[in-house]
Amino acid sequence: MLGVFWFHAQEISFNACLVQMYFIHVFSIIESAVLLAMAFDRLVAIREPLRYATILTNDVIIGIALVIAGRALALVFPASFLLKKLQYHPVNVLSYPFCLHQDLIKTTVSSRRVSSIYGLMVVICSMGLDSVLLLLSYILILGTVLSIASMTERMKALNTCISHICAVLTFYTPMIGLSMIHRYGKHASPIVHVLMANVYLLVPPFMNPIVYSVKTKQIRDRILKKFKQQKV
Repeated sequence: MLGVFWFHAQEISFNACLVQMYFIHVFSIIESAVLLAMAFDRLVAIREPLRYATILTNDVIIGIALVIAGRALALVFPASFLLKKLQYHPVNVLSYPFCLHQDLIKTTVSSRRVSSIYGLMVVICSMGLDSVLLLLSYILILGTVLSIASMTERMKALNTCISHICAVLTFYTPMIGLSMIHRYGKHASPIVHVLMANVYLLVPPFMNPIVYSVKTKQIRDRILKKFKQQKV
């Protein structure tokens, strides 16, 4: 992006595009899995508060992290290999300001059936599965919260999940929007595609620190203290 804005470098080689696509998709799958792991953390904290430390031990957390990273690396690598085997036009214009699998497939001149099917399988096995498990986790959390007799304790338990829910919405909403534009917005203005792609890539990492800063009392108090000092 800096190359585009500073040096007007509007071209990218095929191999560099594959590398860029690989890491974008890997980190997206990792982020989705991290959100799922955080939902599991909230589920254990609310359903089994007395056993939280014994369930989520350091070894379990390290194991979850290794599975998250390993799944992402393993799922995306074959997609890059399949794209490498396809034939393309000498010069291609991408819909987005960076390389994505669904965009690269459209520039091929050979059959893209296998790559398309594998790309769909990757989405189902990563974001699709994660979203279902996220929903299941919050159904269990809600069931546990509703079983608490005290309304104050209910609100306290739900309040611990607000930041995570906002992070989930911040991640999945732009992704769904980009998918809908890609699927049904073939005749839309190129600006729409570029805008949605930038929202998908930039909004989640931009919003997450804000979401967790607002909900973390220590950080919120320090920010308010800074503003008060500036006014004085």
